[in-house]
Amino acid sequence: MSVERTFSIIKPDAVAAGQAGEILAMIQKAGFTIVGLRMTRLSAAEAQGFYAVHKERPFYSGLVKFMTEGPIIVMALEREDAVKGLREVMGATNPANAAEGTVRKRFAANIERNCIHGSDAPETAAVELAFFFRTSELL
Repeated sequence: MSVERTFSIIKPDAVAAGQAGEILAMIQKAGFTIVGLRMTRLSAAEAQGFYAVHKERPFYSGLVKFMTEGPIIVMALEREDAVKGLREVMGATNPANAAEGTVRKRFAANIERNCIHGSDAPETAAVELAFFFRTSELL
């Protein structure tokens, strides 16, 4: 295996609840190196652009509203098999189905307010990383 990069967002619900530090600690404990990190707040246009892949889905407008309601923390993460590894740390999208000890099992309220986003493939990670970070910003 080789070292790979992935992208993650600590969503507004977790930031507002003061859970970002614990989530970051879980990610680092799983062997990830943080190579980029920033707190920001998405505009409606930015959220619409980032989630454009879901534009035709019934949850799209609610997702955009949720992702613009408060600050988020965007992260560029690195380790071997990073995409798969982060998805294991995050747990299932629906926290009711997430394994014990995962971020979503521990912190997520429900499937819509599930506290964290992570890229689903290396190709997606590359696009998502570029949406939030310039190459020169990543260590």
